[in-house]
Amino acid sequence: TLGHDIGDTLLVEAARRISSCVRASDTVARLGGDEFVILLASLEELDCVERIARTLVSTLVEPFLLANEQAYISASIGIALYPNDAQEIDDLLKHADQAMYSSKNAGRNRHSYFAPEMQQAAQLRRRMTNDLRGALEAQQMRVHYQPIVELATGSIHKAEALVRWQHPVRGLVSPADFIPLAEETGLINEIGDWVFRESARQVAHLRQIHHCNFQISVNKSPVQFRKDGGPTKAWFRYLQELGLTGQSMVIEITEGLLMNVEHNVTEKLLAFRDAGMQVSLDDFGTGYSSLSYLKKFDIDYLKIDKTFVSNLESDPDNLTLCESIIVMAHKLGLKVIAEGVETEAQRDLLAHAGCDYAQGFFFSGPVAATEFEEFLLAWSKVYQGSNNAINNCG
Repeated sequence: TLGHDIGDTLLVEAARRISSCVRASDTVARLGGDEFVILLASLEELDCVERIARTLVSTLVEPFLLANEQAYISASIGIALYPNDAQEIDDLLKHADQAMYSSKNAGRNRHSYFAPEMQQAAQLRRRMTNDLRGALEAQQMRVHYQPIVELATGSIHKAEALVRWQHPVRGLVSPADFIPLAEETGLINEIGDWVFRESARQVAHLRQIHHCNFQISVNKSPVQFRKDGGPTKAWFRYLQELGLTGQSMVIEITEGLLMNVEHNVTEKLLAFRDAGMQVSLDDFGTGYSSLSYLKKFDIDYLKIDKTFVSNLESDPDNLTLCESIIVMAHKLGLKVIAEGVETEAQRDLLAHAGCDYAQGFFFSGPVAATEFEEFLLAWSKVYQGSNNAINNCG
């Protein structure tokens, strides 16, 4: 409709965009017409194919500026794997072509695998992503709370907020299944904002009925940190609207975020500190974080990963590691929280080592807000007399 010259310009720009989505070692070729082939060599895992296919689609659906016109195209991708799908190049190309037409028939702007089991997995992933887009609006998301117990006194004035997805067909979907999808699609920003606000309302309520200094920690994805702008300032305003100080919330981050720290990440961490919010470093000991980060970013809590806690009774090395982390943290002025505590023996060993807090199924798993309040009430009846576990601050 715009002439052959403009069509050629579109093909050249499409080729440039396609090439930008792959590695320099990969091969991009135009077979003819509007069909391109990409050869991805020496891939270590299938997830790389998924990521590249999604990047290709999202890149090609962006508008093309051609002369004075904006043009939009669709991208249909077929994927065939060597040697699973074919061992000869002609067969591999034929199978990839068949998978591409499957993508076209399914509505375009998508990718399909030739292998039936892989194609089914890709379709399930797409359905999950589509369902996730409407989950918040459909009120399918839930926030559960897991208590964090002060080991020296048995008191509970902290909890971690954990998001759950109550799917109408699949039931309770594990965060391990939907959080990566939310991060890849950017939906984690919307979900994370909702979790923060729900948790803020809950902590305001718990400060009235349970403990005036109750804290709730919320996990913040690296994707949320890297988003320009973001809800950080809106969070501070929301706390003020609820009559809360920054001390009411703790932001949980991972070691990986600090390893690849960027300027806007630094700014947001400092903004949390300036607002009075504390920062907790989750899964400590499983990554490669430099100890200098603990001082640089004013980390308040270290959370010992559950992999170190699970074998405390039987593995002297794990106990030594936990004791070392606790001593180091205290020397730096940090508090320590042990995750994954499941037995009385684990709790006692951690308490003897000087660990400040613990959470895990030995105390309670993550539960809905109403159940959490009932748990706190029952806990107070057991501990209030001897340990002053429940303190309503007057």
